[in-house]
Amino acid sequence: MKVSGKTMAALGVTAAAVGALAMAASPHGVTQAKADAPKAAGPARVDNFLLADQDLLGRELYRFSDDKAVVLVSYATNDKQLHADAPALMALKAKGVDVLAVDSRIGDKREAVIADAKAAGLDLPILFDYEQLVGEELGITRAAEAIVIDPRGWTIAYRGPVSGAKAAVDALVAGQKVALTSAEAKGQMIAFPERQKAGTYAQISYAHTIAPIIQQKCATCHQPGGIGPMPLNTYEQIKGFSPMIREVIRTHRMPPYLADETVGAFQDDDRLSPTQMKTLVHWIDAGSPRGEGDDPLKKIKFQAPEWPLGKPDVVLNIPPVKVPASGVLDYTHPVVAMTLPEGRWMKATTFRVSDRQVVHHILSGTVATDHKGDTFSENQWGASLGGYGPGRGSNIQPVDTGVWVPAAGGVGFQNHYTPYGKETEEKTQMGLYFYPKGQEPKYILRTFLIFNFAIEIPAGEEWHKENSYVEVPKDMILYGITPHAHVRGSSTQVSVIYPNGKTEMLLALPRYNFNWQYEYFLKTPLKVPAGSKIVAKWTYDNSTRNPGNPDATKTVYEGEQTSSEMMATYLHYRWVDETVAHQTPEYEKLFQANLMMGVLDANMDGKIEKAELKGGNTGPVPMLKKYFDMIDTNHDGALDAKELEAATKLMSRGRGGQQAQAPAGAPAAAPLASSMPAAGGR
Repeated sequence: MKVSGKTMAALGVTAAAVGALAMAASPHGVTQAKADAPKAAGPARVDNFLLADQDLLGRELYRFSDDKAVVLVSYATNDKQLHADAPALMALKAKGVDVLAVDSRIGDKREAVIADAKAAGLDLPILFDYEQLVGEELGITRAAEAIVIDPRGWTIAYRGPVSGAKAAVDALVAGQKVALTSAEAKGQMIAFPERQKAGTYAQISYAHTIAPIIQQKCATCHQPGGIGPMPLNTYEQIKGFSPMIREVIRTHRMPPYLADETVGAFQDDDRLSPTQMKTLVHWIDAGSPRGEGDDPLKKIKFQAPEWPLGKPDVVLNIPPVKVPASGVLDYTHPVVAMTLPEGRWMKATTFRVSDRQVVHHILSGTVATDHKGDTFSENQWGASLGGYGPGRGSNIQPVDTGVWVPAAGGVGFQNHYTPYGKETEEKTQMGLYFYPKGQEPKYILRTFLIFNFAIEIPAGEEWHKENSYVEVPKDMILYGITPHAHVRGSSTQVSVIYPNGKTEMLLALPRYNFNWQYEYFLKTPLKVPAGSKIVAKWTYDNSTRNPGNPDATKTVYEGEQTSSEMMATYLHYRWVDETVAHQTPEYEKLFQANLMMGVLDANMDGKIEKAELKGGNTGPVPMLKKYFDMIDTNHDGALDAKELEAATKLMSRGRGGQQAQAPAGAPAAAPLASSMPAAGGR
């Protein structure tokens, strides 16, 4: 888990509400202002932005650079003109260009918008502009206004009624240059309360408003010794990077907290509030004025702490590794001896990485002996002690939970290093923090991995879907969720389906980012009753539009290296009736027994059809395909839970009669599961 405002906020910028500038509240319940604003002058060029659509998929404008044209249309629910224009909009989409709606109206909700779009016959992404920053910049005043964009320079070729967009789109598709034409749209007015306050933007105080927030939310990383790539410790530095700050806020890259603002509530949530986002962007739009007063940041000596959680109780030095400039490195599995006078309950761990660019991930877990530095398979680990992934540093247990660390033995590591063009030597240290004696925790924090070794991502596909689930065998308290994929991972959603059929979404990342692998711990831990299903859904972008995609021409399968993919969702939880004094490790076996069905049952109907067996030549899929008819003992064309259990036992005996034990909380039936980062305690 990141430490709020200290270990993970990179280029995070907020601003306090400033008198007349402050908007009423969050976008979820703001009072609708009078829709009588004068028509704003539209820009000639559109800046980049990223917004989540009605399916909680992140759509970034500049990723459409391969289009001949991009059409944006302003949206509002129950707009008669928009409903009338629906056939024309769908006709534009049929021309092979991207057509996206932008909903900037305060108070519009996802469920209502989905129903309204269906009634209108609109099948296109509808982007939610909760902060109104995109609508403000575009100069939107009414619904049903089409804005035709030329991606060659992101200039606007046409704006006005949807009926007039066809000519501009046809010209751009034909490769012609188009001069801007405009006309008044005819939809209902959309209120932009902040637009009428633009004259006050220059009055925002740098000294009293902006600088204190930079100190709190940015300088913790953007300072000497911090993870930020540049300092933000003076007004001059902040002003110099103001265009970048504006851009990363509009694309929701910074602060790098990826959860959608409308789903769930989390601890240590470093996101900017809607008011803070607007205030900062408006200050930058006004020219980032210096204003009066001393620069408070210049009075501070910035220096990131050596250990963000303070001096550890124990520091372990992971053996240094020389990483070449290029090539592919196998995982390393060193063991470091740890001798304690007596066993202790772990409260937190922190990893100090000397070269962040080279570390893909680090996992750790207790082992029975120190093995004199020899490697030790993570399948033989005991309790997990947390891990490191890009953007992460510390793992902190939820209140009154802990992980037992034996007095003797050692700590095993699984390390994955990725060359980046420069030879380097990585020297990682791990700090461990224990509960004080006499203040031991009451509960055991456990971690379980929902994964999918059968993913198959077709070449060139932009929004490929995969899912997996697990059935909860006993009542549990869910504390947090850690999603993990590689560079083609695009978005993820985690939901719980209760025994009564009700579904509750717990977490949504509309735009997953491999470089920021957070743990998302619920603000209020959730009781999940036995019989519930926890479902993880992912999308993958294997297209040329993904700037991180190493090769869009190849179908991608599950694999350890970054060039392959993973689908991993870690659950951090405890069993309701388990305590430190009364432990129930047998519940973990019940959890593991439920996993295989959830991995392979793509349509979630409780059985596996032959068509659902995919994912290359790894894992149990080839064997299940080969002997499917034999395993299907009732000959109904599908494998039910009992048939799958029998097949799994048979395959286990075929591998030597005994299945290796996985790390605590990781599925024993999954030899690939241990290759994924961030397993274990927070």
